[in-house]
Formats: sequence, structure tokens, C-alpha cells
Amino acid sequence: MIIEQPAIWLRWLYPKALWRMDKHEKAVYLTFDDGPIPEATPFILKTLAEHDVKATFFMVGDNVRKHPELYQQVVDEGHRIGNHTFNHIGGFKHSIHHYCENADRANEYLNTNLFRPPHGWMRFDQYIWLSRRYRIVMWDLVTRDYSKWMTPQGVLNNVRRFARNGSIITFHDSLKSIDKLHFALPEAIKWLKKQGYTFKVFD
Repeated sequence: MIIEQPAIWLRWLYPKALWRMDKHEKAVYLTFDDGPIPEATPFILKTLAEHDVKATFFMVGDNVRKHPELYQQVVDEGHRIGNHTFNHIGGFKHSIHHYCENADRANEYLNTNLFRPPHGWMRFDQYIWLSRRYRIVMWDLVTRDYSKWMTPQGVLNNVRRFARNGSIITFHDSLKSIDKLHFALPEAIKWLKKQGYTFKVFD
């Protein structure tokens, strides 16, 4: 399923998850999934620093194990950390025990109370169990920067078309997205600022 914004029924499936923040506040929440990796994270951090923007990075535990210096740089620069499982595993392919154990293993490296499921999906029993330990953060806008069919301009156009008050905007800290982010990320930030949006991270 390729969607820029989640369907209503999907929001109902995980009712206590964060899909969109305050719709009355002209603010957006930038998030980056799948890192940290040396091929992408440094550029993202450099761009955020240049524009004085803070974001939330939903990290894969094994990537943090491999690149602890990048994790520490993200933390030192004032960004928020979220859990994206240890091996980027899909919930539907694993038991509740294995899936939650994998998330908890990641959290040994991440030390966070935020969780986002890879691919934006998990079984309802996994959601119930993990929501006891974490704030589940989903999204209001997926830029689709990971898609081989999406151009850098298309990524930017998705932000322009779908961003709104309280949007949780998902980019990717990955090899699939980085070529598009070189253009789309700074341009998206500049456009959002021109529209009067501020940038926030989760409490």
C-alpha cells in the first residue's frame, strides 16, 4: 500500500497512537526512520543544523550497535530518539513475544519511550503490548522518499501538498532515500518555514 497520508481505518486500528499532533498549532514534527548510517545521517544532521531544526530519529538498534558514534552525534545535537526495532522486522511475520523482545533489545541501545513499527504496521496484540511501554508514534505524512518511482521534486511536492498543522512528517535515513533528500530535505524545510510552520519534537 502506497499512501502519503494514512487511511481513517488505519488510524482506528491503533487508536492511542500519535498520528497527528495539535491541529490548532502551526507546527510540524520531522521524523527520520531506519538509521543511523554513515551514508545518510551526517547529511541529514548537517541540513537540520543549518536550518536550526530539531527532529526525531526512529533508529534500528543494530544500526546503532554498528554506528554508536552517529547515535551519539544525534543525541548531542539535541534531537529526539525513537525505537524502530533491532532488526527492522515486520510485525505480521513474527510472534508477539519475538517482536516485543526485538524492540526491547533495540531499546538497550536507544533508551527511549517512543516506538514506531517498521513499515507502519504491527499486529494488534503487539500494539497493545508495546503501548504499555512506549508512546507509539505513527505519521500524518509519508514523503515516499524511499520509493524508486519517486523523484526528488515529487518528495518535495508531497510535503507541499499534504503538510498541515500538527503533521508528523516521515522521511527516511537510508540508502534508498538519501539521493532524493539532498534536494528535497532542505527545500522542504525552507518551504515549511515560509508557510509559517515551526518544528517540534515529542515530549
